[in-house]
Formats: sequence, structure tokens, C-alpha cells
Amino acid sequence: MRITSIVTQKRDNNRVNIEVDGKYRFSLDTYQLIDLGIKVGREFDENQLALLEQESQFGKVYCRAIEYCFLRPHSAREIHDYLFRKTKPTRDKTGSLQSGIDLVIIERVYSRLIEKKYIDDIKFTKYWVENRSLKKGVSLRKLKAELFAKGVNDAIIVQALSETQRTDCNEIKKIISKKRSRYPDEKKLVAYLAGLGFGYNEIKQALSRDE
Repeated sequence: MRITSIVTQKRDNNRVNIEVDGKYRFSLDTYQLIDLGIKVGREFDENQLALLEQESQFGKVYCRAIEYCFLRPHSAREIHDYLFRKTKPTRDKTGSLQSGIDLVIIERVYSRLIEKKYIDDIKFTKYWVENRSLKKGVSLRKLKAELFAKGVNDAIIVQALSETQRTDCNEIKKIISKKRSRYPDEKKLVAYLAGLGFGYNEIKQALSRDE
């Protein structure tokens, strides 16, 4: 079987459609095209073409994974869960059930992301601590709970919290300035702040200074 056409996709200039014996067979990104030495006229047997189709799928999933990573920093668990959801069957626009991505490809993509340093819980944790509710305020206790829920190692969380300039005292001030008018009953305001993870003594001191 012979490669008879290589055409750049209209919607994505970084991918090309590959035709074998005059029929579309799979697509590759331009880097894969070069690395795999694909060119018009080259011949492959069916087993070789099946491997190239796996490379095609790997390239698509890897590209989507990088886009996900660039939306905002994510924890290793978030990225892991995002990728492994792709192994589950889905339905297309016609309602037909489509097989999920092969687990081997998902694991390969995850390993590549680690290799390229797109997965780094230390960097993610620092980002989360310094940017989470920066204007609205958030307790360090809640930050720790959020990070733990995202699968971050406790030692990494403790280290990041020890290095931050954020303090519960300053964070409470932010919240009180925004919420006091909505809570004329101080007991309800105290309960609200406690629900955000602030300690009772810290809350009382902040409220007394705010009076």
C-alpha cells in the first residue's frame, strides 16, 4: 500500500491528511510527518499503517492535552483525570457509540507531559496559593483543603503555604470589607467566616479592628 497524497488540513495548518491508495487513512501533525519520514510514494504494509494510525491518535490526544495545560496550571491529578476520561466510550453527533482512546496511548501522553515539564505539582501549588481568590480573600486552611482535593502531596502544600506572603489576617480583612453589608448580624458574619476556614479568635480580632 502506497502513500498517494499529503494535504494540509484547512482547519489546522499544523496537521496533514494522509491518503493511502487514493483514500483518506489518517492524519498527522507536521512534526510527526517529518519524524516518521512520511512522503508521497512510500509504501507500507497493513501492520505498519496500523502503527501510524496509533501515532495519529497519540498526536491528537497530546495536542489536546497541551491545550488543557495552557488553559491554566493544573495539578498532576487533574491532568491524569482529564486524560483517562478519554478512555471511556462516547457518543458522536449521530448518537453512535465511539470507542475510547487506548490506555497505552493515554499513558504515553501522560509520560510525555511529565517529560516536557507540563506536569509539575510544585509550580501548580505555588500558582494556586498566590492566585486563588486574590481579591476576594481565602483562608490558608481552605487553600490547603482545595490543594489536597486536587491530589497535591501534603509536603508540597505545607512548603508552598510557608513561603506565601498571604496571611489569614489580611485575607479576613478582604472578605469583611466585601461582605459586612450583607451580614448586619455579626453572628451570621462570624459563622460565614468560620465556614471559609478561619479560626474563631482570628475572626473576632479582625472584626474588633474593623469596628
